Amino acid sequence: MIALDFPAVLAEWPLLAKGVGVTLVLTAISASVGVALGVSCAWARLHGPAWLRAIVGAYVELIRNTPFIVQLFFIFFGLPGIGLKLSPEVASVLAMVVNLGAYSAEIVRAGIATTPKGQIEAAQSLALSEMQVFTRVVLPPALKRVWPALVSQIIIVMLGSAVCGQISTPELQYAVNLIQSRNFRAFESYLIGTLIYLALSMALRRLLNWAGPRFIFGK
Repeated sequence: MIALDFPAVLAEWPLLAKGVGVTLVLTAISASVGVALGVSCAWARLHGPAWLRAIVGAYVELIRNTPFIVQLFFIFFGLPGIGLKLSPEVASVLAMVVNLGAYSAEIVRAGIATTPKGQIEAAQSLALSEMQVFTRVVLPPALKRVWPALVSQIIIVMLGSAVCGQISTPELQYAVNLIQSRNFRAFESYLIGTLIYLALSMALRRLLNWAGPRFIFGK
């Protein structure tokens, strides 16, 4: 008969708590900077000069068509080859920002592209600058239309942070791996890790769906 020992895993709760904290910090930074990068790239692809559109287009296609773990390894193991050595935490944040920025760029671009032309012309008739038209008239309703997709992408990036433990970033999956290596309770460790990720995903989705209408694009 198989004897499960969940208390042996839960006894390591300080390590799990630290992993959760690091995962949340990585997610918060990458979500804030990554979405801002995505909005900038979306604007560049729609309204930027030809050379900028080409650069941003190449960046988006490169990131969207390569695995996240390859991007992470390139940043952490590859960049030191040209003299740019980053800590595991900084490399993880940078990889998550770069990844989310590319995906959110296409999501936001889809929302911007559906903006009625008459709405833009009405804003221009009020003598608003191009940047004012974009930030005050075009972007808020565009974000409202694509917010569910953007929230899902942020959650995907949070879950993708689990591979950051491969470069010794002490996030949740790193903590789970460390715990099971100590007590050899792999089933219990990974089950608890799975449930924590599930709880984080559900909580983050609720938080973002609550915060979006109140602080990002208005009611």
